[in-house]
Amino acid sequence: MKNLESTEEFEQLRDQGKTIFMFSAGWCPDCRVIEPVLPEVESKFNEYTFIHVDRDQFIEICQQLDVFGIPSFIAFEKGKELGRFVSKDRKTQEEIEGFISGLK
Repeated sequence: MKNLESTEEFEQLRDQGKTIFMFSAGWCPDCRVIEPVLPEVESKFNEYTFIHVDRDQFIEICQQLDVFGIPSFIAFEKGKELGRFVSKDRKTQEEIEGFISGLK
């Protein structure tokens, strides 16, 4: 999963194509638990671009999008929010895939 580099990149990716942003942080144990399954999730839903957003590095984006719990996922298509899986709870691979499947 590619790491977000800048706020400008976020805006560009949000506004073009289908993108799922995963909000996470290095200190988040629940984020570490799902990391091993993310490549499989990405391969199952390859119509989306998956981008990792470091919550600490991009706190203003998190505030703007009301992301207060991590790990969290927000999907966009051409600037329109398709859905969000935002909470402070631990997430399973099945829950993440269910969220993405429900976007279609």
